Amino acid sequence: MEKTIQVVGRVFLAHIFILAGLSKVSAYAGTQQYMESMGVPGVLLPMVILLEVGAGLALLLGWQTKIMAAMLAVFSIMAAAIFHANFADQMQMILFMKNISIAGGLLMLVSYGAGAYSLDNRKLKIRNVNASAESQLSL
Repeated sequence: MEKTIQVVGRVFLAHIFILAGLSKVSAYAGTQQYMESMGVPGVLLPMVILLEVGAGLALLLGWQTKIMAAMLAVFSIMAAAIFHANFADQMQMILFMKNISIAGGLLMLVSYGAGAYSLDNRKLKIRNVNASAESQLSL
């Protein structure tokens, strides 16, 4: 059950970034204008899309999980601070807390890794098998 929960948690964290990145592609001009209105250069939008979709897919597959989760955690905190810091607006405060909460979940992935059902774990198993085979040969 624990292994399944790890995958479900990773999927839940990944999906918001994948969908957000794809929605920015379909509303490119509007997103770019919004970024610029908040003081963020619109020229950064392609990198934002690449980060959200690319790192989101990597999380989904459990590939380079600790690195991708760390990048997305930093991104989430920065997005909260830049776009959702108007605490007089209750909706912005909720969005700020959502981003910080997501960053917290991502930091758990940074700490504990992707879990059993992941590409990261598969690579670890292959390395362990190779190390075991090498030690057997040296006997």
